[in-house]
Amino acid sequence: MGFLKKIIDWLLNAFLIVFVMTCIWTFSQVFLLASFRIPSDSMEPELVEGDFVAVWKPTLGARLFDLNATLRLEQTAIHRVPGFRRVRRGDVLVFNFPHPNGWDKIEMHILKYYIKRCIGLPGDTLSIRDGRFRINGVSEPLGNLDSQERIGQTPPEEFADGIYKAFPFDSAVGWNIRDFGPLYIPKAGDRIKMDRTGYALYRKLIAWEQKTEIEYRDSTVCLNGKPIQEYRFQKNYYFMAGDKGKNSQDSRYWGLLPEEYIVGKAAFIWKSVDPYTGQFRWERFMKKIE
Repeated sequence: MGFLKKIIDWLLNAFLIVFVMTCIWTFSQVFLLASFRIPSDSMEPELVEGDFVAVWKPTLGARLFDLNATLRLEQTAIHRVPGFRRVRRGDVLVFNFPHPNGWDKIEMHILKYYIKRCIGLPGDTLSIRDGRFRINGVSEPLGNLDSQERIGQTPPEEFADGIYKAFPFDSAVGWNIRDFGPLYIPKAGDRIKMDRTGYALYRKLIAWEQKTEIEYRDSTVCLNGKPIQEYRFQKNYYFMAGDKGKNSQDSRYWGLLPEEYIVGKAAFIWKSVDPYTGQFRWERFMKKIE
């Protein structure tokens, strides 16, 4: 009888330890840290393929949403707990890629992540001139200047197919990665005029916010079949860019990022393995991400 009691006590203690560790792990994953593996060279030289970065969630605030719905590829409401601060220009952020199923519609796929640098904040007006990012009223450099200089010095005919032309890929605008904007980045509460250009720039954001159709016909923007002259935005948006400008699928091509899609700020590299040799890169271990 005593032996049976010891077995039961041991099983209960083991169950309790597993339960507590599971709770700690779940809490950590939801509210504290996440890990992201760098899959490409789009953030070189700051991050290279094979880096594993720690994403610190409390800086901006962890997200709460229906995980089961996202795993079923359903769109769901996303809420954010208060963080220590807001996003800043220059922050390297991990986020859910807003176009996992096609370029014409903003959706969330919980298993598809990107990592890019924040260039433009809600309320900014962003332009690209000779390849260089510019924000009205901001004098400090933005992003990787060496990459931007190389883009500015490259003639249009020397870009590979699919690289030169840029968002919104509309004849009414006609931007490219050397000459882009000005693009106003909406913040919650902004009212923006809806004309042909406004439709080209913001139609995906509006359709995502309203969960309905928006179209341009007879020189009029129609939301859910009703004409609108302006639109009041409900959410904040960001302009994201990779440090390696010639090889980065970023906001220059797919547009603006909804705030809800941001997972957190990339804090440091906790592991780095050369994808070709399998060697651990000690010189990158615990490197802070700037």
